[in-house]
Amino acid sequence: MSDSDVETVTGAAATIRFDGRRCIHARRCVLGEPGVFKANVQGPWIDPDAASAEALMRVAINCPSGAIHVERHDGGASEPNPEVNTIALRENGPLAVYAEIVLAGESIGTRATLCRCGQSKAMPYCDGSHTGAGFVATGEPPSSTSAALAKRDGALTITPYKDGPLGVAGPLEIISGTGRTIDRVERAALCRCGHSERKPFCDGAHARVGFVAP
Repeated sequence: MSDSDVETVTGAAATIRFDGRRCIHARRCVLGEPGVFKANVQGPWIDPDAASAEALMRVAINCPSGAIHVERHDGGASEPNPEVNTIALRENGPLAVYAEIVLAGESIGTRATLCRCGQSKAMPYCDGSHTGAGFVATGEPPSSTSAALAKRDGALTITPYKDGPLGVAGPLEIISGTGRTIDRVERAALCRCGHSERKPFCDGAHARVGFVAP
């Protein structure tokens, strides 16, 4: 990730960092604080002084991709780490991660939206390509029998294996799009080529289809 991917705007009460490579255009920022995040304008489009630091923090927490990060200058509480690590399956779409994320050896915050269709040009992040590709994958697979985890929070390490799946290590609840628990794991390989018959888990299909990703 280069510095050119990140736009930083500092205001009196907070600094906003916007990482365009991670953005999935959910528009929660524009709809939540339209005075701060100005759509369809020429020139500067982020004004951190148009809302309180508390309001900016709410927008950041509601950004599913982690593209928006807010650093407060008013002494208020920063974004907490989640008490339960989760990956949610979006219907016909990506993996929504909410955890203390360490991705490819780098701490990237608590929110990320990762590709599982195999078509993203911004791997391992989702870039919306699943829509144009007609990707089909349920967000409501059946639940497995799994024991409660002794520890539910802490670092979740995600390793994108070259031309292969996403390896995850750490306490994790995999949940459906509606929030139902699908499985509880401490280690798993999640499909990101889009072809597994065991989604969200890898079944080795990436080798069969010649999947290529860094």
